[in-house]
Amino acid sequence: MNTSTSLARVLVRQLIEAGITDAVISPGSRNAPLSLAMYAAAEKGLLKLHIRIDERSAAYFALGLAKASGRPVPIVCTSGTAVANYHPAVLEAHHSNVPLLVLTADRPAILRRTGANQTTEQARIFGGAVRYFADVSGGVFPLELPLDSLHRGPVHLNLQFEEPLLPDEDNTWLHEIKVAPKAKPVGKSAGTLKVNTARGALVIGHDRGGLTVAEVSQIATDLAWPVIAEDPLSFPEAISHAALFLTSPAIRKNLAPESVVVIGRTTLSRPINALIASARTQIVIDPRMATVDTYRVADQRFIAAPKVVSKPADEQWHEQWQKLSQRTSKLVADISNWSESSLARELAKQLSGAIFIASSRPIRDLESFASARTGVETFANRGLAGIDGNISTALGIATARQSATAIIGDLAFLHDLTGLVGNTSANLRIIAVNNDGGGIFSTLPQAGVAGFETVFGTPHGLDLEKIAAGLGISAKTISSFAELQSELAKPISGVSVLVCQMPNRESNAAQLKALVANLESI
Repeated sequence: MNTSTSLARVLVRQLIEAGITDAVISPGSRNAPLSLAMYAAAEKGLLKLHIRIDERSAAYFALGLAKASGRPVPIVCTSGTAVANYHPAVLEAHHSNVPLLVLTADRPAILRRTGANQTTEQARIFGGAVRYFADVSGGVFPLELPLDSLHRGPVHLNLQFEEPLLPDEDNTWLHEIKVAPKAKPVGKSAGTLKVNTARGALVIGHDRGGLTVAEVSQIATDLAWPVIAEDPLSFPEAISHAALFLTSPAIRKNLAPESVVVIGRTTLSRPINALIASARTQIVIDPRMATVDTYRVADQRFIAAPKVVSKPADEQWHEQWQKLSQRTSKLVADISNWSESSLARELAKQLSGAIFIASSRPIRDLESFASARTGVETFANRGLAGIDGNISTALGIATARQSATAIIGDLAFLHDLTGLVGNTSANLRIIAVNNDGGGIFSTLPQAGVAGFETVFGTPHGLDLEKIAAGLGISAKTISSFAELQSELAKPISGVSVLVCQMPNRESNAAQLKALVANLESI
């Protein structure tokens, strides 16, 4: 057996025996030993393969699979620029502690810096964004797989494959594989969080800092404080529309807490961040402080869910928050025109199951206009909050969850069109909110500056329905609540695109501004 085949088979065997169930491959020559070994394992029913022709989309697809399954997912590519195309998803995995196993094929090290074709410095190409790196060569057995590191984020193995790259016909190695998944290490107790205030607030940020919903709910119960959640669709106890009414400086001043506990990190609302800053004591619970956000400052820091000992909550304090939430809910309910705000409100009411929410305006609108509820499992790429790879991530989630819905802006949709190529098995409904450009910029300070439309608004003038149809995807454009309700009532089958055609960006920004002005009178 040649050394490349030996290395590939040893690696695949150990991955399967460690509990890996899915792998994502992009076509290439140098990764042939690994791709063929994985294919042979898949034919035996030991592994499920997902083939993606674009490495950037492949990595985001695997990111979605890993997010939804909680299991490490290997991604396999050839050498050269293919490796560099993994970088955006690796960075997102780094900032979100997602277990992405990056397996990059390479030429032998002796060919580096010699002018050899498709050879570059792949070793440590991802820098500090991976928890572990190894430059592997030869048919070694066994490999010391850094599986524990994977539970804390992405890992990179650069695999030097020498020619010949094709295997022999002997597949007896497959019969020796014994699947015995290793249990994920049980986290140790983080200690005890003691708070001695009746006027505190619990803020639940991006993906709960990696904690489970059950862990966060227990902390919320023990604290018995008002709960502010960037994801109000997972916590019925959350204060609805807090991101809206806290926009008022007067309301924020009146609700300034004595202490605030932040789970994860807040990535959306500036008013909520201002509220956190106003507290005398700030306590942070986030496992990422052990790996990524090591310089994060707080009065108390926990990298796992602590036991909570808290003073009984102030009933009047709770009533203040609830009254403001109820009054804001009425303002939100009174929005009658077809707009991005009312669309977010209606989607939050009607959707169920797994939902992927894209960065920029969609996730901010859901945070502001959704009423707290249950029955929804939400996902988002908020590690770096990019708009790249959103379709592919959603497809990975849909594959892991049998079906899903993605709410995506038009620029994010156009950014990842290659994610729609070659997906026939996933059940994903993509709701594309089309306002012909970068709608979020119309709500930011740069709105109205000279050259705004050219460098910020960036209107594309494209018909998203026709683009999707050109890729063989079922698509429809709507512009009313009746059409929305009719489409959402249909089962999700295969990949489809529902284009929600919005009024111009300026009218949406004006409506948001008017709503905030009304909040001042609450």
